[in-house]
Amino acid sequence: MTRIAGLLATLVLATGTQAHAGEVQVAVAANFTAPMQKIAAAFEQDTGNKAVLAFGATGKFYAQIHNGAPFEILLAADDETPAKLDQEKQTVAGSRFTYATGRLVLWSAKDHYVDGQGKVLQSGTFKHLSIANPKAAPYGAAAVETLTKLKLMATLQPKIVQGENIAQAYQFVGTGNAELGFVALSQVARDGKFSAGSGWIVPDAMHSPIRQDAVILIKGAANPAATALMAYLKSDKAKGIIRAFGYEL
Repeated sequence: MTRIAGLLATLVLATGTQAHAGEVQVAVAANFTAPMQKIAAAFEQDTGNKAVLAFGATGKFYAQIHNGAPFEILLAADDETPAKLDQEKQTVAGSRFTYATGRLVLWSAKDHYVDGQGKVLQSGTFKHLSIANPKAAPYGAAAVETLTKLKLMATLQPKIVQGENIAQAYQFVGTGNAELGFVALSQVARDGKFSAGSGWIVPDAMHSPIRQDAVILIKGAANPAATALMAYLKSDKAKGIIRAFGYEL
């Protein structure tokens, strides 16, 4: 009888945990795809809550939120969009914080193609340079800032191909449709080393800081899973994952 009672208690406890587990709808900037997939898996394992992820350009998410999209949390690729949503009373006051600072990298899928100082940009030997849409993606805006600072924007404009977001900009380079492009370091490096190809990590002084803010949206105000995920993003485990993908904290 004691063994049966113990089994029943375990079953009730497991059922209770599942009953209290929740879901949270999360809009995630495309550059943060890989780390957020790992964080979401760890979050579910550790808390029982599930983060349902959608990936895309921050500018498009902003428009979708205003059009009634069911997102409860926004992990943006900038700090301006969450701040704007704050001002527009579309967020839970006081929930916004910077979860990562992104790094821009000039990258090629070819080994030894991009040198350590980015001088390949001045060579003119390539046909296509991929960047994300600077109007919708902060990494695209940072790429334009970098080219402008290098006084190469006018020269390279005819070679530029734009991806809708940083994921598409990366895809152009990864498939060889563009010889090189400006992408997020998190897409091409792990623990400070390029996983493939060659690249130049753009110095921070070449563009405005890519501070990436998270915020709970109005639709997530009463969802405990949303609050739990925001707290989890500040945990040591989440921070370790974020750092491993080349972000600064």
